[in-house]
Amino acid sequence: MSGRAPEIALAGTALVADLSGALWWPEERLLAVADLHLEKGSAYARNGALLPPYDTAATLKRLAALVGRVDPATVVCVGDSFHDVGGPERLDAGDAAALAGLMVGRDWVWVAGNHDPEIPAALGGRVVDELEAGPLAFRHEARLMTRPGEVSGHFHPKAAVTHRGRRLKARCFVSDGRRLVLPAFGAYTGGLSVRDPAIARLFPDGFTAWLLGKTKVYAFPGERLAG
Repeated sequence: MSGRAPEIALAGTALVADLSGALWWPEERLLAVADLHLEKGSAYARNGALLPPYDTAATLKRLAALVGRVDPATVVCVGDSFHDVGGPERLDAGDAAALAGLMVGRDWVWVAGNHDPEIPAALGGRVVDELEAGPLAFRHEARLMTRPGEVSGHFHPKAAVTHRGRRLKARCFVSDGRRLVLPAFGAYTGGLSVRDPAIARLFPDGFTAWLLGKTKVYAFPGERLAG
């Protein structure tokens, strides 16, 4: 495969599966990222589970590099941008400033998720339950019955495959051309196998997964995947 990021065709729209795990819509200069889970470390610390408190800074650094590279007009955060409703209040000054800087000069859209159903207006950007953009609909959790063009997150899909004698296990995009589930973008996010019924039931007629390798995105049909 070439080093060029592969395209995903969704409801007649050409999208790009970026190696970072973000989705890029060149025609609209729209960048979509799912499941940042900012302030997950501090949420765990409040419950006595100690994690290194650097997840927000690490995630925002990756996002800043991506925004600097593609210069989007619109950024859509497809739900669970914060690990809990108190996350925005726990941002330290440096991370809050970094986030505010990313929003300058672009339309920043927070899609409400199950972890962050409410995002304070003072944070900036605009909050929606879902976003309609041309033929696409961005929402946090996929609906079992929906029109073509749905883009969602929530499940943190991952998959494993043996290719040319080597085993690759990674986060992935999942699509059947009608709907698309994005990988989690956040630093402290686990994953759910594409073979899990929660994901598999969304694609009864099969799917393709785009696995995020170290230097390339690899596309495999669902039947090749071990989960």
